[in-house]
Amino acid sequence: MSRPRVFSGIQPTADSFHIGNYLGAVRQWVTLQETHDAVYCVVDLHAITVPQQPADLRRRTRLAAAQLFAAGLDPERSIVFVQSQVPEHTELAWVLSCITGFGEASRMIQFKDKSAKGGGDSASVGLFTYPVLQAADILLYATDQVPVGEDQRQHLELTRVLAQRFNHRFGDTFVVPEPYILPAVARIADLQDPSAKMSKSASGPQGIIDVLDDPAAVRRKIMRAVTDTDGEVRADEEAKPGVTNLLRIYAALSGASLPDLEQRYSGAGYGTFKKDLAEVVAGTLAPIRERTEKLLANESELDAMLATCAARASVLARATMATVRDRVGFLPPR
Repeated sequence: MSRPRVFSGIQPTADSFHIGNYLGAVRQWVTLQETHDAVYCVVDLHAITVPQQPADLRRRTRLAAAQLFAAGLDPERSIVFVQSQVPEHTELAWVLSCITGFGEASRMIQFKDKSAKGGGDSASVGLFTYPVLQAADILLYATDQVPVGEDQRQHLELTRVLAQRFNHRFGDTFVVPEPYILPAVARIADLQDPSAKMSKSASGPQGIIDVLDDPAAVRRKIMRAVTDTDGEVRADEEAKPGVTNLLRIYAALSGASLPDLEQRYSGAGYGTFKKDLAEVVAGTLAPIRERTEKLLANESELDAMLATCAARASVLARATMATVRDRVGFLPPR
């Protein structure tokens, strides 16, 4: 019996994933490769919806791929590739854009939010059509399930609508993907502002734990994390957001429950709690950092791994596009 296929992607827009990316996505992708036919993509085409320096984009694309492999994605069990190396993504995005209503695209929450921040006149057409490219990413691979968080539910629903619309108009072509609800992972907050989500675009350097931080930086950031003045290690979202955030990180990495951690550190004070948490975080991230550095040190080997995976992805993508071209009415390729 074939396993369900899962697809997901991550942008190469920073010099390191942060611990929220790791807990909320990457670590769970590693688990999914045990039960699913897994296809994962470094979405560099999506990255250029905002300005990028070419050298930075190339470097960060390799960085993102290396971190995925270092975190446990196995190229023998998953396809891990770079989006721009499979040109069928953009070809299918154009076809899908031609059956997408302008109103549908304009209602996408992420476009409205991002264009509002930068001003409507500065928003690119690429940013506007981002969800259509995302739909193409998913539909190219006959994806059964897509891991989603709340911020991507609307985009997945558009993908489903477009698949159904194409199938109705041109005949059954696309698998209509279902959401795969990831096991609950609490939102990881900024270490310096626990009312805000940890974010590369909004958090300062001291508010983020990067996957590639060295152990000394991890310890320093955790020891300086905002807490409160009463010294009690207890989860309380309203009264103790900083402590609660640290407890969430500890629980997610150690497997201990929040009540167990509260009991363990009852009366111990924040110093002991933070010191122990720092060791847990550093101990988790250090091997990933070391493996990432090893992969990056042999760039040609990393590129070869990605090329092999892109070739595997291309086999799937070309088969889908051959059907799409025929159904739409395009002439056969020369």
